[in-house]
Amino acid sequence: MILANAFCLFFFLDETLRSLASPSSPQGPELHGWRPPVDCVRANELCAAESNCSSRYRTLRQCLAGRDRNTMLANKECQAALEVLQESPLYDCRCKRGMKKELQCLQIYWSIHLGLTEGEEFYEASPYEPVTARLSDIFRLASIFSGTGADPAVSAKSNHCLDAAKACNLNDNCKKLRSSYISICNREISPTERCNRRKCHKALRQFFDRVPGEYTYRMLFCSCQDQACAERRRQTILPSCSYEDKEKPNCLDLRSLCRTDHLCRSRLADFHANCRASYRTLTGCPTDNYQACLGSYAGMIGFDITPNYVDSSPTGIVVSPWCSCRGSGNMEEECEKFLRDFTENPCLRNAIQAFGNGTDVNLSPKNPSFQATQAPRVEKTPSLPDDLSDSTSLGASVITTCTSVQEQGLKANNSKELSMCFTELTTSIIPGSKRVVKPNSGPRRARPSAALTAVSFLMLKLAL
Repeated sequence: MILANAFCLFFFLDETLRSLASPSSPQGPELHGWRPPVDCVRANELCAAESNCSSRYRTLRQCLAGRDRNTMLANKECQAALEVLQESPLYDCRCKRGMKKELQCLQIYWSIHLGLTEGEEFYEASPYEPVTARLSDIFRLASIFSGTGADPAVSAKSNHCLDAAKACNLNDNCKKLRSSYISICNREISPTERCNRRKCHKALRQFFDRVPGEYTYRMLFCSCQDQACAERRRQTILPSCSYEDKEKPNCLDLRSLCRTDHLCRSRLADFHANCRASYRTLTGCPTDNYQACLGSYAGMIGFDITPNYVDSSPTGIVVSPWCSCRGSGNMEEECEKFLRDFTENPCLRNAIQAFGNGTDVNLSPKNPSFQATQAPRVEKTPSLPDDLSDSTSLGASVITTCTSVQEQGLKANNSKELSMCFTELTTSIIPGSKRVVKPNSGPRRARPSAALTAVSFLMLKLAL
C-alpha cells in the first residue's frame, strides 16, 4: 500500500513539474485558430489561389443572385459553400474607408455577409476596420482656432466657422476640392431643377474623403456663439442641393434606398457601430472614441442618407437626415428609433461639442489595458463669403450647447500631447471577430502553491 502511494506521489510530482515547465497555452488572439483580418481585396486573392475556396465562393455568389436568404439556405450546396467560406480569410476581412479599391472591397464583404444575416437587421456590423486613432492632433489644432486657452473676450467674439473656412483656403488641396463642390452644388440646371444632386453628392464625397479631418472637422463641427456662425456651419455642405428636397421621405424608405448601394450601406453601418448611443460608457459612445464617431458621421455626407444640422440655433446641437416618420404605419416605433440615433444621440452630440471645445475625454483606470487593432426645414440662406466677419451681425447669445463634457464629470484634456483613454474591461473582443474571450479564461500554468498543497496532503496520507 505504501509503495502504491509512493508511486502516485512521484507520478503527481512529475506531472506537476511538467506543467510548470511547459509554456502557457495560447490565449486571446491565438485561441480557436483566430486570424488577424486582412482587407477583402487581399482576402479574395488568397481565396482565388485555393481551388476549394474559389469554387465555393463562386457557388455562393450564384446562390445569392436573385434569391432571398431562406431560399439560399434551403439549398444544400449553397449552405455547404457558406460553411466553407466561414473558415476562409473572406469571413473576417474588412475594408478601409477611402482605400484605393474601396467599392470592390465592400462588394466582396457584403457578398459574404448578406448571406449571414436574417432579413434586414436594424444595426449591421461595420465592414470597416475599427478606428484606434484619437483626436489628439486635430483637437490641439482646433483649440487654436476655437480660442481655447486664449483671452475669453477675444474668443467670444470669434467666428470659428469663418476661421475654419479661411484655414481651408490656405491649403491647396482643401481649397481646390471645396471650390469644386461649391461650384457644382450651386450650379442651377433649370428653373425647376436647382442643381445636379448626384454630381453635388459626388463632389462632397471627394472633399470629405480626400481632405484631412484637420480641415473638414473644423468646418463641420466648429463651435458657435451666435446664430450667424451656426448658419455658416449649417451651410457647409450646401444643404439646398445636397440635403433638402421638396418633401421629406419616410426615414425607413430612405434607409432601404441607402442599403441598395454598397458604399452608402457601409457608411451607415459604420455610423451605427461608432456613434450608437451607449449608456455603459462615460462618453455615451460605444468605444469612448470621439474620432471614430465624427469620422463615421462625416463619411455619410454625399449620400441619400446625408445628415445635417436641422437649424441655425447656437444653443443646441441637433442633426438629422432629411426624412420623417410620417406614413410609417406599424413600423413607426422602428422609424422613430432610427431617427433618434441622429436627433437624440448623446454620443454624437458630445463628440461634436468636445471637438468644438478642443477637448477629449480622459479615462484613467488603475490598470489600463492596451488593445491592438489590425485596422425643421429652414428658409434658404445664401452661402456666406469667407471674408465676411459675421460674428456679431445677428447679435450674440450665450451658448449652452446640450450637456457639456465638464457637466458630465468628464475631465478635459488640456495637455499638448494626447492623453490616451482606456476603460477597464471584464471581457475583450477579438478584433474582427464575434468571439468574446475573458481575460482570465483559457488554460494557465498550474500554480506552485496549489501543487505544494497537494503534495503536503499526499505526504500526510502516506504517514497515516
